[in-house]
Amino acid sequence: MDLPIDHFRLLGVSPSAEADTVLRKLQNRCDNPPDQGFTHEVLIQRDELLRRSADLLTDPERRADYEAALFNLSQTHPNDTVGLDLAASSEVAGLILLWEAQAALEAFQLARQGLQPPQAPALGSGREADLTLLAALACRDAAAEEQDQRRYEAAAQLLRDGIELQQRMGKLPDHQRILEQDLDALRPYRILDLLSRDLGDAESHQQGLRLLDQLVRERGGLEADEPTEPSVAGLSQADFEPFFKQIRRFLTVQEQVDLFTSWRDQGSAEAGCLAVFALTAAGFCRRKPELLEQAREQLRGLATPDLDPMPLLGCLDLLLGNVAAAADHFLAVRDPDLRTWLDQHPGDQLAAQCEYCRAWLQRDVLPGYRDVEATDVDLDAWFADRDVQAYVDRLDRQQARQQAVPPAAIDAWDEAWSSDSASGVINQASLDDGSAEIPEDEDPDQGPHLAIPKSFLIAAASALAVLAVLAGVVNLLQRFREPATVSSSPEISVPPAEQTTEPIDSPSATLKAESAPQKPFQPLVKDLPTDLDLQALIQGWLDRKGSVLSGEPSPTNDLDQVARRHLVDRVLEERTADQARGVTKTIGASVTALELVSRTPQRIEVKAQIAYADKTLDRSGATVEQTAPGTFSVRYIFGRDGDQWKLHAYIPGS
Repeated sequence: MDLPIDHFRLLGVSPSAEADTVLRKLQNRCDNPPDQGFTHEVLIQRDELLRRSADLLTDPERRADYEAALFNLSQTHPNDTVGLDLAASSEVAGLILLWEAQAALEAFQLARQGLQPPQAPALGSGREADLTLLAALACRDAAAEEQDQRRYEAAAQLLRDGIELQQRMGKLPDHQRILEQDLDALRPYRILDLLSRDLGDAESHQQGLRLLDQLVRERGGLEADEPTEPSVAGLSQADFEPFFKQIRRFLTVQEQVDLFTSWRDQGSAEAGCLAVFALTAAGFCRRKPELLEQAREQLRGLATPDLDPMPLLGCLDLLLGNVAAAADHFLAVRDPDLRTWLDQHPGDQLAAQCEYCRAWLQRDVLPGYRDVEATDVDLDAWFADRDVQAYVDRLDRQQARQQAVPPAAIDAWDEAWSSDSASGVINQASLDDGSAEIPEDEDPDQGPHLAIPKSFLIAAASALAVLAVLAGVVNLLQRFREPATVSSSPEISVPPAEQTTEPIDSPSATLKAESAPQKPFQPLVKDLPTDLDLQALIQGWLDRKGSVLSGEPSPTNDLDQVARRHLVDRVLEERTADQARGVTKTIGASVTALELVSRTPQRIEVKAQIAYADKTLDRSGATVEQTAPGTFSVRYIFGRDGDQWKLHAYIPGS
C-alpha cells in the first residue's frame, strides 16, 4: 500500500524539527495511542511505523536524501506527495496514523475500500474489526471537516456512506447510531444550503423543500411542543423558530402557500395562519384577488384563540371592495389599543381602516418571500388593475344575480330594454366601472386614498315603470375607494349658493336618444358652483363616457373638459379592451339626487344618487352580459384646473 503521507506528517513534526524534538514526539505518540477500541496488534504496528519515521528523520544523511526527494517532487508534481510504501500487514496501522494526521477523508475512503472485495478481510478477524472501527471514526471526522467548510451536502453524503457501511458490516451499532444522529443534526444546515442556492439549480432547491417538509412533519408542525425525547434535528422550539425565520426568505411565495397549506392540513394551526398571509401576499403582488378570497375563507376557518381575526378579515374585505363587511370586522376587534387608534384617526373610519390595511400588508404580509419585494404598498395600483376590476365586478354580478328578483320583473325589464334599444333611446354614459383616481392636487399626507372599480345598477327612464315592480331588488354590494381627505389648510365656510326653484332631490332618470347629438360641454368656471352646476358636470361625465363605450364615433366628445386626463385615459383603455373582445356597451345613467359633503376654494366633494343599467353586446347585437337596474351612491370629488372645475376622482359605494 502506498500511504499518501510523508514522514513529517505521520510523526507530527515540522520539516524544520531537530533530532531531539523528533525523539520527544515519538515518545509522546507511543505513550498516547488512540483508545477508541483498536486491537492490541494494530497498535503495536502503529508504534513500529512511528519509530521507522523517527529513525529516518534523526539520521542526517537519510533525512537529507528524503528532503531532497520531497523538494524535487514539489517542483515536478506540486500537487503530489511522497507516499510511504507499507507492507500489507501494516496497512491498517498506516491508515490509523493517516487518520491521526488529520487526513480523515483519505483514511475513510481507504478503509472502506479495504472492507470491500477482493481486499475484504476474513470475517471475524481483527483486521476487519479495526477497519470497521476506523471507517466509522474517520467518516465522522471527515463529515465534520466538510461541515466546517460549509459543504453540508458533501458532509451528508459522507455520513450516508458511513451509515451504509456500518449497516453492511453489522458490528458497531453504537457508532452507526452516532453517525445517524450526526446526519439528522446536519439537516437544518443542508436545508439552508440547498434553499439558498440559485433557483436555476432546481434539483437542489426541490431537495431542500423535501427536507424542510420532512423536518416539520417529524416535529409535528411549526408549533411543536418541547419533546421529552431528543429534539428533531437537534432543534428545540426555541432554536427552530429563528431557523425557520431565516430560511423563509429563500422560499418563493407559491412554495410557502403549498407548504403552509399542507402543514395546516396535518393539524398545524400556525401553518394555517401563515398560509393566509402567503395567499394574501401572492394575491396582492400578482394582482389575483381570487387568492385573497381564498385567504379570507381560510382565515374564517382557523381555530386560533391567540389570534384576533377581525382586523385581518377587515383588511381582506377592503381589498375585495366589501366596505360594509370590513367596517363590521374592524368594529369587532378585541385589541383596545387598535380600537383607540381607529377611533382617534384624523380621517374618517374608511381612511383609518385603509391606513391600517396598508401597514398590515407592508409590515406583516409582504416581507419574507424570495420573489416578493416589500416596497411601499400602492392600493391605488391594486384597484386600478384591470384583472382586479374584472374580478370584483364579477363578484358583484354574482351576488346581484343571487337576489330574489321576481321572474315577471325580469321579463318586464328585458321587454322594456329591447324596445328602447331598438328605437335608439338608450345612449347614456357608463358610471365608472373603471377605477377611481386620487386628485392630484390633494395632500398625500392627509390620509390613505383608494381607487376601486365597479359596475353599477342604474335604471333607465324607459324602464321606470319596471323599477316599481323591482322594489325587492337589493342595491348592488357597495364598492369603495378611500376618500381623498381635505387639505390640511383650514376649511373656509362658504354660504350656500342661490338655488333655482327646480328641485333636485328626486329628479327623473332620463336618457337621451342615441341619435341626439351631444352639445359641446361648457367648462364650469364659477368660483362658487351651485348644486345644479355640479349635477350637470357629473351628468356630462356620465353622458360622454357612455358615448365612448357605446363604440360610436364621437368627434365632439370632450371628456377632457369634464374630467382629469387620467380618468379620460381609463375610459379610452376600457373601450380599447372592449374592441379587442368584439363587444360594445349600451348604458343608461342619470343623477337623481345630490348632497354636498365638503367645500373649499380648490376642492368640492358631493354625494350623488345614480340610476344605472347596462348591457354588453357582441358584434351580432346579442346580449352577452347585463346588469339589472338599480340606484346607488357615488362620492364625486372636483378640483380646480386653473379656473376650471373638473372631476378628479369618484368613490363608488360611498
